[in-house]
Formats: sequence, structure tokens, C-alpha cells
Amino acid sequence: MRLARGSIALLAVLAVVGCAPLLPPRTSLPVEARPSPNFNERRPNFVILHHTSNDTAARALGTLTDAVRKVSAHYLIARDGRIYYLVDELARAWHAGESYWGGNSDLNSASIGIELDNNGDEPFAEDQIAALLALLADLKQRYGIPTANFLGHGDVAPGRKVDPSRWFPWPRLAEHGFGVWCAPGASPALPDQDGATLLAAFGYDVSDYFAAVGAFKRHFVPDDLSREMAEQDRALLQCLISRKQE
Repeated sequence: MRLARGSIALLAVLAVVGCAPLLPPRTSLPVEARPSPNFNERRPNFVILHHTSNDTAARALGTLTDAVRKVSAHYLIARDGRIYYLVDELARAWHAGESYWGGNSDLNSASIGIELDNNGDEPFAEDQIAALLALLADLKQRYGIPTANFLGHGDVAPGRKVDPSRWFPWPRLAEHGFGVWCAPGASPALPDQDGATLLAAFGYDVSDYFAAVGAFKRHFVPDDLSREMAEQDRALLQCLISRKQE
């Protein structure tokens, strides 16, 4: 049986539409759905790390799955290394809150959130960090997340959040390609570079300058509790900025 040209064209259109998923209703206005196959799902470009401030994974799970609390993360890693998958990686979890990094003011929409079961006053368990490294490697490989985009909650919400704590092993993560790192004293500071400019160039929100300094030092100079930027701190930031651009 020979088909008319119009029938062939209609079949071609139906075949294309058949490749597109049905559109879930979002608006209450009258619309005519014409699904297009031309789209991608949300692709995370950051990983934001947290500590739970809890003493057990069970308590953290209770919080992260409580509809009333309205807080979540994509993953929770217990002290024993067990990984809990809580929110679809391609969905927007509620973990970063009001946040900023390098011009991005909605990290929830661009990131995967990982909670580490830790009360904030203790070293992170070895099994937990081993599991985290494996998970980060998997995420980086699948999504092509840039090395510099593995951050702490305190980095993207300075003055409001301090997690993960000063106990967190950022140098070890950087050795595996998750976050940039420079050893203090690696190079001298360049003249005429003030701390606020360098912090902003690296990515921090400097609207509260001293909160940004505190966040930077907690991540990169955890033994220094001051809120002042010394020459060696500016030199460290210059090194970090260069590493971020590599």
C-alpha cells in the first residue's frame, strides 16, 4: 500500500513526538501540549559538602526525610561508610539555602549536596572519607564537574554556615582532584592586591568581608582563627586563583 506524502509527513511527526516524554502539567492556564525531544535534564556543576551536626546517621536521616523540616541532600554518608541516596541527582535538593559562589546565587539549582554524619567537633571517620572519595570520583566522571567546584557549605554561605568543620580533610580531597589546594607560603603576595578583591576573584561573597575571611581560613588555614588577612593569606589566595584557572 502506497502512502500519500501528507500521510508520510504525519507519521514522521508522530515518530518524533513519540520520542519526547509527556509533559507534566505545571500551569493552571489552558495550554496545548506539544512535547519536544530537544532538552537535557538538570546537570549539576558543583558538589557542596556538609556535616550533619548529629551524633548518629539515624538522626540525620530523620531530619533529611522529614517533610516538615524542608531540608534535604542528595546523599548522606554515615560514619561507617554507608551511603544513603535521598534525592535524585537530577532534582533540586534543599541543602545550600541562601548561597553564593563566583556569581552563582542559587547553588541548590546547580549542585549535588552531600551530608557527612559528623557532629562538627570530631575528626571525620576513615571509612566515611573513603566512601566520600569514591562517590566524588563517580560524580566527577559522570557529570564532568570541574576540580575547583567541590566546595563546603561554609564557602557558599559565609557567616551563616561553618560546615564541614575545621576537621575536614580538604588537602586529601584535593590530592584526588576534588577542590583546589595550595600549601601556605608557596609564593609571595603580589603588591596592590587587597583581601576583598582576591576573595571575590576566587568566588566568595564579600558583602560581609570578615565572614568571607573566616570561611576562607576555615577551609584553607584551619588553625588560624583570626579574621584578618595577612600577607601570607593574600599569597595563598593568589595561588588558589591560579590553580582554579588551570
